[in-house]
Parts: sequence; structure tokens; C-alpha cells
Amino acid sequence: MNSELPNIRHQSLSDLENYFTSIGDKKFRVKQVWEWLWQKHAFSFDEMTNLSKELRSKLAADFTLPALKVDATQFSDDGTVKSRFKTFDKHLVEGVLIPTEERKTACVSSQIGCSLSCKFCATGYMDRKRNLTYDEIYDQVVLINKQSEASFGKKLTNIVFMGMGEPLMNYSNVLKAIERISAEDGLFMSPKRITVSTAGVAKQIRMLGDDQVRFKLALSLHAANDAKRNEIMPINESNNIKVLIDALNYFYKQTGNEITLEYILFKNLNDSDKDAEELTRIYRQVPADLVNIIEYNPIDAFRFTKPDEEGIQNFMGILEANKVNARLRRSRGKDIDAACGQLANKGK
Repeated sequence: MNSELPNIRHQSLSDLENYFTSIGDKKFRVKQVWEWLWQKHAFSFDEMTNLSKELRSKLAADFTLPALKVDATQFSDDGTVKSRFKTFDKHLVEGVLIPTEERKTACVSSQIGCSLSCKFCATGYMDRKRNLTYDEIYDQVVLINKQSEASFGKKLTNIVFMGMGEPLMNYSNVLKAIERISAEDGLFMSPKRITVSTAGVAKQIRMLGDDQVRFKLALSLHAANDAKRNEIMPINESNNIKVLIDALNYFYKQTGNEITLEYILFKNLNDSDKDAEELTRIYRQVPADLVNIIEYNPIDAFRFTKPDEEGIQNFMGILEANKVNARLRRSRGKDIDAACGQLANKGK
């Protein structure tokens, strides 16, 4: 692929109009090509079958059309499907289809690797190679949707940005991908069915508010005081809990969008009665709809384990007694390293 040529999916409608005018072609070609790119999901110019062979050759000579390819797929006993995708420049990135009776959810990645080094996350031990472009993020959704239709006969109902990378460190591509996913001339999925999860980049959380985004936000909290959060999430040293609480309140004031707090339980680290009380205090300072309590999925590099069932239920009981709207989220896809925090391109 000639990387000197422009990526056709990075052209706006007016760019394409100018292009077709410059080659003396008709304006309706723009609509045809746009539909192939964003609604019919052509991954090559040859697939654009209602264009003449000459025009397809001309487009291939003037533009590139890089697209993700499925490199490997694994199927969990619980129905979860993990895919390893290959980019045009040979990088690997993973996405997951999480099916339940009511929902078919795509968990997508925003970066190749990650720079935040959260201790409990396998991706955090990988170098960040680069950001994914908005069309690469879009391709993940398209390909996982095809898997959902093939395996379950149903389209995706939800998208979560909880795969590899920190979405808010790839701000413009993530927002552009969501714009295309929710656009009428794209996948036309409601932004209310999309959740962006962040490890806590306060400045960008505020920017989401200023940009009046319409999707939901999840904060990966995972510890309810700064000392413990610093230990497992280095980003907390520059984005501490008070700063994040202020940013979340600003985001909610600007958008009114749903906020979730994510909290992975680690045995003898953040699962004590005191931790539950501290989490309750944070919950009362943030307009959060829900606290997701998540089972920890062990990775080789991290020394902690998950609490036993009694410890989990005790923690949940304290939250319930404090009238915290908390839900225990059991992990899916553990047997194929597809669960929360396990994505590290280890698929076969």
C-alpha cells in the first residue's frame, strides 16, 4: 500500500465532491462512494461494484483504503468472542464481543498498547505504539457486528471503549469514530448506547463536557483513596481523586449524561470495610448512576488476587446498606484472556 496517497476515509464529503469535479465525473458518485465507505463497509475499491472498473482503478491510483483485518478469533465457553485485528502497518489490536440475552456488546480498543501502566491491566505492560485512527476504531465495530450477526443473528446493541488503550489520550479519533458510528449515514447507533471508559484524565473529562458529547462516561476508579490509587494507577499522581470528582461534576453539569464508577476488587488491597465506606463517600460526591464492582481477572505480572466469595458479598453488603447503587459484574471470556484487563494480543 502506498502510504504517500491520502486515505479516502479521511476525506470529507466536500473533499470528495471537489475530487470528482476535478476528474470530470458526476456529483452522484460522491454519494455512491460515501455509502460504500461508511454504510456498506467496503474494505477495498474492488468491492464498490456499482462503479465502473475504470473508476475503481482511478480511485485506487489516487487514494488508499486501509482497513482492519481479522487476524485470529477465539471463542469462550460462555459465548464471548475475542478477535485480534491486524492494521495496515502490521500492528495487532484486540476487540471483544460480549453476548447476553438482552445485549450484544462490542468492547473496542482505542490505542495499540497503552502508556498509562495501570498495574492490574495486561495492556498496561505493553508499549504504546500509536493511536488508532477513527476509521480503524469504526472497523472494529463493523467486524464485531458481523460476528454478532453470524453467531447470534442479532446486531450489536452497545459499544464500550474498554479495550486496549486510554480513549481520552486519543481524544479526537475516539470522538470522530463515535460521530461516524452514530451518524445517520454511518452505523446510526444511538450515542446513549456507547460508553467511553477512562482511567481518569481530568482535563479531557472537562473537554467532553465542553464538547457536549452525548455518550455515557465510565471512570475506572479501582481505589477509593489516593495512596492506594497511586499504587496501582500511576495516572492518579497527576489526576487525583478530588480533581476527578470535580471534573465528573463539571461533565455532568454540561451534559447530564450517565456516569458509572468502575471498581475492581483486589484481595487485601481495596476490599476492606473501610474501602467500602470510602467508596460510598466518593459515590455521594459524584452524580454517578451506578458503581460496577468487577471481579479481578489475574494477569501474570500483578501480585494481587481476587477476594473469596464471602469477601465480595461482604463488600457488596456494605455498599447496599449505604444505599449505593452497586452491581457485581462477573467476568466474561476469562478462559480466552478476553476479560476486563486481560487484553494483550496473546490470542492464537
